[in-house]
Amino acid sequence: MSTVVIKISELRGMNDENVKDLAEFLEKKAGAKVDVTSGEITLNFEKEKKTPSRAHLRVLLRKFLHQAELKEDFRVILGKENVFIIKERKYVEEE
Repeated sequence: MSTVVIKISELRGMNDENVKDLAEFLEKKAGAKVDVTSGEITLNFEKEKKTPSRAHLRVLLRKFLHQAELKEDFRVILGKENVFIIKERKYVEEE
């Protein structure tokens, strides 16, 4: 079984409904078993099924952020092997 972890601690602070929607979106699009814990979503892929590439998973995460109208507030960062991080964007305030 292959596992991918998505760290969502900053997204969870926004709205728990977004986390639930993201889990449902990934389960449907990626075809994986999804487990949600306090600060992360874990995708478990069966051995028989091919695990999507890191690039494809990143596209799915970015697509969700766009559809949920969170693209302006959050971004997807690739972490270590099989880890993605959804971080809040930092804005520079002009004087």
